[in-house]
Amino acid sequence: MTRVLVLVLALTMTGCATVRTLNAGKPGAPVVYAGTRLDWYAIEGGCCAMDRFGAQAPRYPGLDLPGSALLDTLLLPLSLLTAAGVGFQAQGGL
Repeated sequence: MTRVLVLVLALTMTGCATVRTLNAGKPGAPVVYAGTRLDWYAIEGGCCAMDRFGAQAPRYPGLDLPGSALLDTLLLPLSLLTAAGVGFQAQGGL
């Protein structure tokens, strides 16, 4: 059981799509559920994630998908405000 947990944690630490897209800053990139959409794009075999989302897809998007969906859902109010053009002047980050 411990080995499985360690393996799952190691695989999910390869990169969270939601965090990657939050920091991307690509004009015209999706904002609402961006990490989930990036994972799904990679699962479907999309070729140019960097051009479309401004971020690389995680190495194991199928494992990242549930976590990204959860985090995107938690960040949904901020994503909707950003998509609507409402700035909240947040600073800091990674």
